Amino acid sequence: MVAIENQSQVARAAAAEAVPAAGPRIPKEARRLLHDLAAAWADVADCRALQVVPLKGAMTNEVYQVRWLTGVPSAGGEAEEPRGEREVRKVLVRIYGDGVDLFFDREDEVRTFECMSRHGQGPRLLGRFPNGRVEEFIHARTLSAADLRDPEISALVASKLREFHNLDMPGPKSVLIWDRLRNWLKTAKNLCSSDEAKEFRLDSLENEITALQNDVSGDYHWIGFCHNDLQYGNIMIDEETNMLTIIDYEYASFNPVAYDIANHFCEMAADYHSANPHILDYSKYPDTDEQKRFVKTYLSISGEEPDAEEAENLLQSIEKYTLASHLVWGLWGIISDHVNDIDFDYKEYARQRFEQYWQKKTANLQS
Repeated sequence: MVAIENQSQVARAAAAEAVPAAGPRIPKEARRLLHDLAAAWADVADCRALQVVPLKGAMTNEVYQVRWLTGVPSAGGEAEEPRGEREVRKVLVRIYGDGVDLFFDREDEVRTFECMSRHGQGPRLLGRFPNGRVEEFIHARTLSAADLRDPEISALVASKLREFHNLDMPGPKSVLIWDRLRNWLKTAKNLCSSDEAKEFRLDSLENEITALQNDVSGDYHWIGFCHNDLQYGNIMIDEETNMLTIIDYEYASFNPVAYDIANHFCEMAADYHSANPHILDYSKYPDTDEQKRFVKTYLSISGEEPDAEEAENLLQSIEKYTLASHLVWGLWGIISDHVNDIDFDYKEYARQRFEQYWQKKTANLQS
């Protein structure tokens, strides 16, 4: 659905009928910033004639594509090119979701975003407003759930993720995963009723986190700058060059790289653009051969055959860190259910992640 601003009264009335009351709403401060940006672009015909297109798949923020028709107006005020032949200028508007301060520090995230941009790794920051920002619109296609299972695309992701992990980012290089888990557990307990806490076995999770941390302490322990949310919607591909861009760094931090890969594998069970985006299908979790191919490509960034022992150690560590991924996003789902009004069944999502945690832990103990 497209919302259109700056039309005649008749056109506005028609648009009002076409767009439901709950349709796209761009804050005044954001609209003012958008107008100022467009006014500085000589090829935009009318800086106030913008179109707003909601983008699906976001679960933390509201995300919109905003576009303007280009073409220099004639003396009579009309653009010289026929409307159908004119190109558009596009930006991305991100409106921060409610309660995100419970998950990460927004100022830290913006600093990461700006640093990534300087590294040439993502879109440019075009401006900020009180509850969001405007970003460069990348002219590339967002991956789909099915793309992650494509061997060629998966190899591109593996190589790009290795490049991402090697980024020299500012700030402390300490692992965040365990503090994040404990902080989110505390928040979840504060928000949940006693029945919810019992349903999700929250009182047992502190011991689970400690046991898992101890279990992986001697494993493959390369620390890198990790995305921590590498689902398909956060990867874009330029289909002319096959170049990938990793976007959305809200949860990014230094962590064991095995955790980041494990989390990416877990995300293969999701399709956030389906009729039931909260439903996960773990039959799509990569099998042993897929995991080995991914790890081999990840470790072969120099073009040399990876050491077999290193590859096996990394695979074993990834297997353990899938448990951490389930805990992280299970707690995220519980918290989001209490603070976020985006149309997504966070509670059911959390239920599935915790079910997977307990099932996988039981299977590991029996193996």
